[in-house]
Amino acid sequence: MKPVQKTNAARLLDAAGFPYELIPYEFDENDLAAQHVADALGEDIEQVFKTLVLRGDRTGIFVVVIPGNMEVDLRVAAKVSGNKNCEMLHMKELLPTTGYIRGGCSPIGMKKPFPTYIYESCLLYEHIFVSAGVRGLQLKIAPQALIDFVGAGIYPL
Repeated sequence: MKPVQKTNAARLLDAAGFPYELIPYEFDENDLAAQHVADALGEDIEQVFKTLVLRGDRTGIFVVVIPGNMEVDLRVAAKVSGNKNCEMLHMKELLPTTGYIRGGCSPIGMKKPFPTYIYESCLLYEHIFVSAGVRGLQLKIAPQALIDFVGAGIYPL
């Protein structure tokens, strides 16, 4: 197996001294769902978190990180982020806004820091998985390390 290439997210964690592991997995271009990632990793879907980028009517772009088996509640997301309402960022805006593509969007190392909110269940686990910034590679990281690194709030999204 070829060595895993460090992503920008991994380099940022290294520079800040945060521990993590890079976990490669086989991805399917036609199935980028979190369940596929969890299955490929052999991990529980509740520990595989997906990164969603939203736009609020008052605050602009913000990020939610939720378990792979959940859907974001836009009303709750708007409320916790200080917005009246919000919507998912359009797919064509994802790369220019964050520097990441669908299926490889990490909460770490976006083009600029955006307010980030992580679902409270992350604290139930010793570690969770989030995208390392490319398809086929996950970061295994302690939830508190991720929270501290991105300055995230914990909310019941």
